[in-house]
Amino acid sequence: MILSLQGCMAVGKTTAVRYLQEHAPEIHISYEDNSDVIAQIKAKNLDKNKYEDYLKIQRLWLRKEVQRWEKARQYPCTVMDFGAEEIEFYTLNYPKTISMDWDVADALKPELDAVKACMPDRILFLNASVETLRRNKQNDPTRSRNFFDHYLQHFLPLKKAWFLGRSDVDVLDVDDLTPEELGQKVKEWVYRWCAAPTER
Repeated sequence: MILSLQGCMAVGKTTAVRYLQEHAPEIHISYEDNSDVIAQIKAKNLDKNKYEDYLKIQRLWLRKEVQRWEKARQYPCTVMDFGAEEIEFYTLNYPKTISMDWDVADALKPELDAVKACMPDRILFLNASVETLRRNKQNDPTRSRNFFDHYLQHFLPLKKAWFLGRSDVDVLDVDDLTPEELGQKVKEWVYRWCAAPTER
């Protein structure tokens, strides 16, 4: 069983997976590990705002996501901090956020098809107001989140339209939850799909 946490930057995904690590250690957590792809992008001096470079960059990310999924499926239950659904969404929608009409779907069809075979079994969309997201960002000085304003303005409306209402997506409104309550509710959701230890 592969599960994925979704939502905007600063919505609380990292808080939730850290809670799971402490309170549900039998659940495998798969974090996004960006360092090697970012290093390749920098070494090749690729610019995601140029079409040909964007295709090269997304090929790296898409192939990496397939590798990540292959590792995750070795465990009885894995929770992903963003899964394959995120890279598919980003790949197809980033050009729209910079007002570009690029033919990404056809150009990257083999890679996108491979990623579509790696989708999580279930997705939990953490939903928060703009006020909550901005407050969370301000309360976490350890992360720069330079992309935050662009993401909030351009990506979040597209992301909600993309995910909300899908049959494989559950929604958790987090506005009124403390970090502890958020973690507990995410754990309950995980155990709904991956039986708690006493139920196995």
